[in-house]
Amino acid sequence: MALVRLQKVLADAGVASRRGSEELIAEGRVSVDGVQVHELGSKVDPETANIEVDGETIHANKSKTYLIFHKPAGVISTMSDPEGRPNLGDYFTARNERLFHVGRLDRESEGLILLTNDGDLAHRATHPSYGLLKKYVLEIEGVFGKEEAKKLEHGIELEDGMARALSIKVIREVSQKHFWVEVSIHEGRYHIVRRMFEALDIKVLRLIRSEFGPLSLGDTKEGRWRALNEVEVMNLYKVLKLNK
Repeated sequence: MALVRLQKVLADAGVASRRGSEELIAEGRVSVDGVQVHELGSKVDPETANIEVDGETIHANKSKTYLIFHKPAGVISTMSDPEGRPNLGDYFTARNERLFHVGRLDRESEGLILLTNDGDLAHRATHPSYGLLKKYVLEIEGVFGKEEAKKLEHGIELEDGMARALSIKVIREVSQKHFWVEVSIHEGRYHIVRRMFEALDIKVLRLIRSEFGPLSLGDTKEGRWRALNEVEVMNLYKVLKLNK
C-alpha cells in the first residue's frame, strides 16, 4: 500500500482534525513502531504501522460518521472542557467514535454544528479556500433598514479587515427597532457576524446557524443530533471536491 502522511492517518482515525494531528506530532505525542515522531512530513503504511498517541494504539476507522447537532446557547464548541463547562462532548458520551467538530460557534450562539470522524472532510470543510456558505438567523435590536443592509453587503471595516455579507433579508419585524434577519456569509472569522452588526450599533440578541454549505439544520431540535443521509454526505463531498 502507498505510504500516507502521518497527520492524515491520525485525522482519518478520528484522533483530531488534520491541524490538531499536526500539533500532536509536533508535541512529540505520537510514535510509530515504538519510535517517537516529530516530523510533520513523515509517512507511514496505515495497514502495517503501529501508531500510538499518548501511549494509546490508534486503529483506522472502517466506517465514517457524519452528524448534525443543534447546539444550544451556553455550550462551548469543544469536545471536552477542563473547567467543567457544558460542551459538545456532553451530548455524545454514548457514542464510541472519536468525533471532532467542524468549525465553531461561540458560546452564546446556537444552531448547526457538523461532527465527524472523517479527517479529510473536516480539514477541507474548515479551510478558507473552499469558503462554504454559512447561513444565520439573527434576532437584532436597533435601527435596521435598507441602508444598514446595503452597508453589510458592501462590506464593513473590522479590526482584522473587511467583512461582507453575501445576502441579508428581514424575515420578521417585531417592532420598529426589533427584527429577525437572515444573513449569508462565506467567512468564518471569530465572531464575525456579531461584530459586523455591532459595528453598526445593532445589538445581536440571538444568533442561530441554520445552514452550513449544503447542510441544513431543518427541524433538528435544540440539544439533539441526527445522522446525515446519503444524499447530504454526497453533496458535502461534491462541494468539497472529495471522492467518496
